[in-house]
Amino acid sequence: MMKMVKRALMLVGILALLAVSAHLYAGWRVRAALLDAGMSARVSTCMARRMVRQLSFVQLLKLQALEGDKPTPGAWLRALREVDDPKVILVTTASAALCKVGIAR
Repeated sequence: MMKMVKRALMLVGILALLAVSAHLYAGWRVRAALLDAGMSARVSTCMARRMVRQLSFVQLLKLQALEGDKPTPGAWLRALREVDDPKVILVTTASAALCKVGIAR
């Protein structure tokens, strides 16, 4: 019986560690992508923090459609249509505005 309890506790600990690690990795990846897109370190850190807090992992994966070179406004609009998730677009644009102005940190 004790072996089962120990194994269950170990499994819970491993799962918790994986969840925390995935959360930290997602924040790092979002911040790096924003820096690569030309945003300042302050705004990138602020936006990544807000976005990782408010969006699910699946929603964060949808943001990958915005990665890469978008030389024209039309290219940006096509990429935004590919995201096709109103919450992702709302959180991203609100985070950009609040972080750039300095209201959010």
